[in-house]
Formats: sequence, C-alpha cells, structure tokens
Amino acid sequence: MKGLIDQDEVMTAATYSNRERLDLAALLLALGPDAPTLCAGWNAADLAAHLVIRESRPDAALGILGGPLASWTKHVQDATANLPYAELVAKVRNGPPALSLFSIPGVDGIANLFEYFVHHEDLRRGQANWQPRQLPTDFADLLWSRISKSSRLLYRKVPVGVVFERTDAVSMIRLVARKGSPSITLRGDVGELVLRSYGRTAVNLETDGTAAAVSAFNSAPLGI
Repeated sequence: MKGLIDQDEVMTAATYSNRERLDLAALLLALGPDAPTLCAGWNAADLAAHLVIRESRPDAALGILGGPLASWTKHVQDATANLPYAELVAKVRNGPPALSLFSIPGVDGIANLFEYFVHHEDLRRGQANWQPRQLPTDFADLLWSRISKSSRLLYRKVPVGVVFERTDAVSMIRLVARKGSPSITLRGDVGELVLRSYGRTAVNLETDGTAAAVSAFNSAPLGI
C-alpha cells in the first residue's frame, strides 16, 4: 500500500530544492553581501545567515518565527552574517552538517522545496529589472502539488475566500485555496502563486474581486 508520503515526489523535491540551493549560492556570490532582498531589513548576507542557522543551529532556529527566543536568534544571525562572505555562502551551498535534522534522507525534499525557491526569488526580485523565471514543467507541477496541499494552512488568517487559477499548465487549472464569501481570484503561473502565498507582493499575478475583498486579502497575514 502506498504511504502517506509519495516517495517519488520527495525525491523530485529534493532534486529541485538542491538545485535552488546551488543557484541561490551562485547568485549570492555574484551579487555580494550588500545586495538587497525582498525580506524586510535583510541584505544578501542576512539571508544567507538565516539559511545557515536554520539548518545548523537548532538553538537559534527555534526563534525564527518569533517568541521568547527571537532575541537569541537575532544575536546568532547577526554573528553569522558577519562571517567572511565566501565562507558564509559556502555553508549555504554545502548544505546542513551531518548531525542536522535536515541531513536525514527525505527531510530536504519535504522541508526545503518552498524555503529555497522562495528565498532564491527573494534575492532575484530584490534587484532591478527582475523577470519571472519559466520553470521546468515537472518543477512547476511539483510546486502546484505542494501549494494545493498547504493552501488552507497558508491562508488560514485571510478573512475572504481565495481561488487560484494556474495559467502555466496545458489548460487553466482552478483551485479553491480557501473557502469563503466574498472571494478573490489570484491568476498566474504557479511560481507566482507560491510566492504570493508566502506574503511576497513582487509577483506577476492578476487579482480579481471587489475592492473591499482585495483590500481585506492584502491586509491579512500570509504564510506559516
């Protein structure tokens, strides 16, 4: 009997999360530590430090989402961001240390697909004249599979209904991401839908709905 986790999907996700990791590391080096990102208050070095402590410092990673350990997380992140930049980027590129939970087989494919895709785009789109990437079909389909399963969690605090219309498939695919009335529709490629679901606004999407519904959506917190 097939398990709850599709192992083929996990393997494909691990392949693409690693590809995003390597491409992000290359871009970090090309742009330098002071390059802007879409993450408020973070430059490229700060973003790299976040990725490193997430995978290698569980004591600091616990405060990434806030709470009583947030000040410790900030202390560790600031210290990590001040490492020699080439060394810092090498830590991103080389991945988690052997004793990290993220080095357990299968975890990378489950935990890092969105993390590295979104943060790669945070750096790309922090620069002038960015353009959306045309993603490989199997990568786009994988992102769609994942966002379809996680949309209820990501949109749980949104006070209106949300409908996705994916436009980069052979034919348009529609998904109710959150039930509710009134509702708004987000229309565009799956990568753009993923980024908007994680609170990014530098996206190439059409948004349909009443002015009040769109305003309520735009004001709501998104993501985990």
